[in-house]
Amino acid sequence: MSYSIEVTDLSKRFGKFAAVDNISFTVEKGRIVGFLGANGAGKSTTIKMLCAILNSTSGTAKVAGYDIDEQPESVKKHIGYMSQKFSLYEDLTVEENIEFFGGIYRMSNTQLKQRKNWALEMAGLKGLENSIAKSLPGGWKQRLALGCAGLHDPEVIFLDEPTGGVDPVSRRNFWDLIHDFSEKGATVFVTTHYLDEAEYCHEIMLIHAGKIVAGGSPAEMKQKYLKHNIFEVTTDNPIENMTSLQKEAWIKETSLFGNKLHLSINSQYKEDFVLKNLREHGYDFNKIDKVVPTLEDVFIHLVEDKN
Repeated sequence: MSYSIEVTDLSKRFGKFAAVDNISFTVEKGRIVGFLGANGAGKSTTIKMLCAILNSTSGTAKVAGYDIDEQPESVKKHIGYMSQKFSLYEDLTVEENIEFFGGIYRMSNTQLKQRKNWALEMAGLKGLENSIAKSLPGGWKQRLALGCAGLHDPEVIFLDEPTGGVDPVSRRNFWDLIHDFSEKGATVFVTTHYLDEAEYCHEIMLIHAGKIVAGGSPAEMKQKYLKHNIFEVTTDNPIENMTSLQKEAWIKETSLFGNKLHLSINSQYKEDFVLKNLREHGYDFNKIDKVVPTLEDVFIHLVEDKN
């Protein structure tokens, strides 16, 4: 098996605090992996170690075949990195940004010329080479940042919250570009708070309190970790009703989705049973539907279970 990322018992401690606690996983070449977790779960620390920015406390990891602690410069030459903020120099033009990153990656003039044309085409910025980066709409900025991260044709690309603050259409277009990278053989390791985006990944890993607590494809995650039916209840008083419903023994889990509630119920109970119990106990609701579980349901279930 050919892996782009190999992690074995990797840990990072700050004093007595374990930000990343003995994690292990592998990522095959050309795969898109979603790395999910709440704030403070260990996502950014893990990425910083894999990008050879931060030394590990213990364990080992190889990225693109290079050891992150023993060969950090080789790791950096073979990866691309894009953060949610500060990926671009906003006072530079589109072309100046591309040329700046080409210089960082020590590309030859011939290589840079070829890849500059690729980046402009990929980002849809042909004809806008002289535009100042900060004047670009959010979606265009993100595409330019992705172009700069992939300018040197890296084997592995790390994307940290790449679509934050971007409109839904631009987000979808951005993910089309990510799949283009994957189809051409690059491995993409991405963190996101948008759990609907995680559906686009080949695999998902969930990190909680520094430990990997779940992993698999989106379909596998739903099948493995959600054994109950999910009912969506529309109500005018979702928070008040959620507090009361959490006390009901026949409901396994209750979570808030906008002005709606998701109720996790034992599979033996059908919609009629749920409807009857809500009415008998005087709960305020407008509508109830059985729904297909989402990754957000999986995420909430796993986090609440660990807590």
